[in-house]
Amino acid sequence: MDIILLVGGTILGIFILMGLGKIFSLSFKILVRLVFNALAGAITLLVFNVIGGLFGVSIAITFINALIAGIFGIPGVLFLILLQIV
Repeated sequence: MDIILLVGGTILGIFILMGLGKIFSLSFKILVRLVFNALAGAITLLVFNVIGGLFGVSIAITFINALIAGIFGIPGVLFLILLQIV
């Protein structure tokens, strides 16, 4: 009886660990994607401010603008540029 409980508990523990590994790997992928988008958005925002400064057009780096650039990346920065121009 004890060996059955030991084997059953071990199998259950393995399935639980596999499920937790799947959950953490999925959230890690999302985190890596968010960090990549944030870096791409920040670099694009910085480049636009440097080049746009020559023409008198720039985007203020505020919390909301940084959040949009961080979540949406380059398309978010293009949206901010469009809002600034219009």
